[in-house]
Amino acid sequence: MPAERSYGMDHEHYRWSPLPERPQLVWPTGAPLALGAVVLLEHYEWQPPEDAYTLRSASGGLIKLPDPDYLRLTHREYGHRVGIFRLLDTLERHDVPATVAVDLLTAFHYPWLVDHCVERGCEIIAHGVAASRLITSKMSIEQELDTIATSIAGIERATGRRPVGWFSPEGVESERTPALLASAGISYVCDWPNDEQPYAMTVPEGSLISLPLFLEADDEFALWTRRMRLPDWQRLIVESAETLRHDGGTSGRLLMLTLRPWLTGQPFRVPVLDAALTGVDDLGPIWKATGHQIVTAYDDIRSRNPQVRP
Repeated sequence: MPAERSYGMDHEHYRWSPLPERPQLVWPTGAPLALGAVVLLEHYEWQPPEDAYTLRSASGGLIKLPDPDYLRLTHREYGHRVGIFRLLDTLERHDVPATVAVDLLTAFHYPWLVDHCVERGCEIIAHGVAASRLITSKMSIEQELDTIATSIAGIERATGRRPVGWFSPEGVESERTPALLASAGISYVCDWPNDEQPYAMTVPEGSLISLPLFLEADDEFALWTRRMRLPDWQRLIVESAETLRHDGGTSGRLLMLTLRPWLTGQPFRVPVLDAALTGVDDLGPIWKATGHQIVTAYDDIRSRNPQVRP
């Protein structure tokens, strides 16, 4: 039997909404562009469970090394030991508040680091159990419910505050994930990079806003997967912000960077991020905010004007 199709799409997770048809979106400061940064603190297990699923391959070289792959694992751990501090320092210099995605095993194994991020005023959002345990459709609903619940509870124990945001490990979901997140009390999700404005997800219970991350500037996607040169990455960020500011004069736009401490926290990459943010600062007024602040502003605008879509 053919699947039922909704207008413009073949799923029911959100409404299709062409940007020119939407009412004007105005950010709280009146700036045409909202800028934020999601920093990922992810734990890579040396011995993940046998049924765990991961996308990770060897760090450098052409072949995967035998387990345990110390080269890959310790390269990633560099972010927790060194890189995170360079990233946070750089963001602070440019007054960009960090939204830090922390998985359960990072919260458990690195409590000092979580406390440090909280003390620096970072927003902490939930990030699953570990980078080596992705959410997939192969999970049962009970397994996925447990993954979401334990992740949220672990962040709440570590920070004293229940997280309102969620970013799945690697951005990978099952088709149930949005509904399960909303029913667990999560307000916004960062897994869907398909827009330049926040938008409402369609969920049977609760409310869930999608906060789109800018995938083209994602450090791993640009520098690791596509092997983009650092000067090109810097130019990509600045030129994207310039275009978004221009387009935001009609209706506010969003630029959410995704940064990994093991990657951009390296001593030769951080100066490039610093230069890119300097270039963005030179463009003119921009509203710099956490994920929660951006979603709250969007929700307030939507509640005052029910015609705001999506």
